[in-house]
Amino acid sequence: MSDIIRLLPDSVANQIAAGEVIQRPASVIKELVENAIDAGATHIDVSVTDAGKTCIQVIDNGKGMSETDARLAFERHATSKIREASDLFALRTMGFRGEALASIAAVAEVELRTRQHGEELGTSIIISGSKVEKQEPVACPEGSNFIVRNLFFNVPARRKFLKSNQTELSNIISEFERIALVNPDVSFTFHHNGTEILNLPSIQLRQRIMGVFGKKLNQELLSLDIDTTMVNINGFIGKPETARKKGARQFFFVNGRYMRHPYFHKAVADAYEHLVPIGEQVSYFIYFDVNPANIDVNIHPTKTEIKFENEQAIWQILSAAVKETLGRFNAVPSIDFDTEGMPEIPAIDMGNYSGGELPATSYDPSYNPFNQSSIVPPSSYSSAGKKKTEWEPFYQGLEKKTSYYNEAADVFPEEESFVDSPSHAGGTDEPTIYHEHPDALVAEKSAQHYQYKGTYILTSVKSGLMIIDQHRAHVRILYDKYMEQIQKHVGLSQRMLFPDMVHFSPSEVPVVEEIMDDLVSLGFDLSSLGGGTYSINGVPADIEGLNPETLITNIVHSAIEKGCKVKEEVQSLIALSMARASAIVAGQILSNDEMNALVDGLFSVSAPNYTPDGKTVLALMNDDDIEKLFR
Repeated sequence: MSDIIRLLPDSVANQIAAGEVIQRPASVIKELVENAIDAGATHIDVSVTDAGKTCIQVIDNGKGMSETDARLAFERHATSKIREASDLFALRTMGFRGEALASIAAVAEVELRTRQHGEELGTSIIISGSKVEKQEPVACPEGSNFIVRNLFFNVPARRKFLKSNQTELSNIISEFERIALVNPDVSFTFHHNGTEILNLPSIQLRQRIMGVFGKKLNQELLSLDIDTTMVNINGFIGKPETARKKGARQFFFVNGRYMRHPYFHKAVADAYEHLVPIGEQVSYFIYFDVNPANIDVNIHPTKTEIKFENEQAIWQILSAAVKETLGRFNAVPSIDFDTEGMPEIPAIDMGNYSGGELPATSYDPSYNPFNQSSIVPPSSYSSAGKKKTEWEPFYQGLEKKTSYYNEAADVFPEEESFVDSPSHAGGTDEPTIYHEHPDALVAEKSAQHYQYKGTYILTSVKSGLMIIDQHRAHVRILYDKYMEQIQKHVGLSQRMLFPDMVHFSPSEVPVVEEIMDDLVSLGFDLSSLGGGTYSINGVPADIEGLNPETLITNIVHSAIEKGCKVKEEVQSLIALSMARASAIVAGQILSNDEMNALVDGLFSVSAPNYTPDGKTVLALMNDDDIEKLFR
């Protein structure tokens, strides 16, 4: 039998390797800019065309390459960073595997112009699909100039899966920001289609953060700094009052390298426990400096997952450092129970109260409100022969609700006729959790609804008791309303007397522009003031009481998280964000008429059972289940 195992050609092997290292245009930016940092560049200019799909250019003033190095740099596993395996545990450079340039050259057309310091001429080399097409001497500035054209030209399947230009540009700028945040001593410029997006001079770290994310962030950050024999930690953490549900800037860096670390993130989150609302987060920019021998960066192709030798100990140090910083800046509220020297607190004698100004008497130290023996019915209360308290005046003017329960007859009213919900009149294919005929879910006509803990609405249906989450029900109703407005472009805008300002980072601006048409169709009127700042000139007519800046910011951050690529998905995302922000909240007390309107509105939508994001809106306890509770 003939042999069937053979070595793959280098071009094929490089394309396979490129699948891990070069996933999208942002990956090219990351690898080329990190190489420039390793080459000692103090200025790096990045220019992209069509979000990197057409062209990516990275120019640096680093030490450059010789003619031989320029050719060898595009071979797999060719690197100047390490010589032997033990060097992996003494890394202070971004690159070390020698795969980036070979991977880029395997899936694109690459031109490199480079000249070493002190040399009169440089070298030009052109490679396409791993094949060297030309190499010759050339006059060029000191440093390196990489031009990458037609990314994935020979891998059409990969190119087909690239996202929209706005999404790819957002990813590119995100990678660019991470490198800029950890190299404040390097100046950067970034251009897209000839327009300057970022211009970051060499500056101090705090000012670099402001340059990327805006000056407003400066008021939100507290300085973090702690040095130990195991790890040095410095950077900035957000004040508790700046917590938000979406859009927190959260970055970890170790030895000049960006990393993702959920375990360390929990250390920071735990330090803010009880200081910020559940579900909200604060911004942080935290930099670790550790001995390279105590970390392993070679566990993932993107080098963003890093393993620490003393992970648990560093977790404790990080948590303590964050707590100490919060305490040092009085971000943690203190509670003082020392009552020594407090003035005497006057008591209120309700026995003599008859309206008007409350009388003042001396404080009774023997009074204990938690003593059960002191809790007696108001009718039997008397103090030293004083007149009994008349409680009725306190309740005058309060209307008595008509009880659904007929106390005289000791029965509930007979069931009245039911009306079919428009959404169920002809049946539905929507999945439900009730396993009942749709007609059984229709509430009684003119039924008295009950509100439980200001959150749930209880109402009678043909087959039992229905429990409705009032917030989710309103979200469900408003979502359909906003979707219809977006699709029909009928959103009414209300001009703002004094326009608000909203600022986005460079990586967020492309997303804003991508969903701008949908924002306009909803009724928002935004105008760009440059630098990622927008003026909010108009808002939808029916969002009174909402913060337009927060609402727009949440919409943009939701679009980033979802990675929407088609207009319909963005429309749904905007409509859902609007619905969540405008819906009644848990704890809001509703009248019976308001509950009636909410229930009627819920059953007029096409899918009342679930919110647009799949959360249960209502649940049913059928008669049999209720009867079992009393057996």
